[in-house]
Amino acid sequence: MRERFVALLCCFMPLVAHADILSLDDALRATYTACVGIDDELADLKKMAGINTAVTAVGTAAGAGATVVGIVKVNKDKQIANLEKELEKLKEITRGNPTPEINRAEILARMQDYYDANKDEKRDIEDEIEKLTKQSKRLGNWRTGLIAGSTATNVAGAIIAGNNKVDKDLKAQIDDCKASVSQLRQSMMQARVNGEDVSEAQEIIAACAEYDYVDVSKINNRAKGAMISSIVGATTGAAGTVTSAIANTDKTRNDNTDAGKQKEKNLNTAANVLSGATTVASATATVFNATQISAIKKVATIAEKCTGVLK
Repeated sequence: MRERFVALLCCFMPLVAHADILSLDDALRATYTACVGIDDELADLKKMAGINTAVTAVGTAAGAGATVVGIVKVNKDKQIANLEKELEKLKEITRGNPTPEINRAEILARMQDYYDANKDEKRDIEDEIEKLTKQSKRLGNWRTGLIAGSTATNVAGAIIAGNNKVDKDLKAQIDDCKASVSQLRQSMMQARVNGEDVSEAQEIIAACAEYDYVDVSKINNRAKGAMISSIVGATTGAAGTVTSAIANTDKTRNDNTDAGKQKEKNLNTAANVLSGATTVASATATVFNATQISAIKKVATIAEKCTGVLK
């Protein structure tokens, strides 16, 4: 009795398994429905990653430019400070230091002689200070503008990177494609047993089964890295823009007290450091965007190959 039951069960098992397997035509249609269109979605991702790479590259260039301009400005300010010291020495000498041993007429005569001998030098120094001050002011404005530009590109880069990833719908479609290819493989095996032509199914499986090796998390991780780097760049850029602008105001520049000069120096140093940090962040975002393109291309190649045989 027991042997008969086991034999009967074995007879029904192939029928049950066969009932769960789609016909070859149905499996082919299901694979087409699930897999076609993925390549178009990936093409859009690749295009936006390329755009974002260009955007953050511009931000990197602007940040680097701001840093260079800031360094040149520091050099100009040092030249101005040295000339102001020289000018102050001349003024001290022309003011003189009267003493009881020398009569007033003699002192005035000496002062006039010295002034006549050095008035051209004094005028030259004043002219040079004026010229360097204008250059320094212009460089400060350029630095502020470049940092602001880098900040804007980092903001744009963060927005693009935040949206340029494999969303739930696309991931679900890729998973559905994988499942449909697996189902097609089973249907093909059954169709072969039934003596049907399975050449089309074999070609589709050979192309689309490569989805099993796809890891979309790499695409999203690079997008996240680019977004975080761009946010950092936008933050340091915004701070650098404000700092650079304050450092270059007439109120800051015209405060010739020791405290005022130190404040201006500190602000310029901070602006240069922040522009450098913005440049590094932009460059990092550019690298993430470039590697994201590479990750997308790997998946897109499979998608194009799969769609090609389905069509």
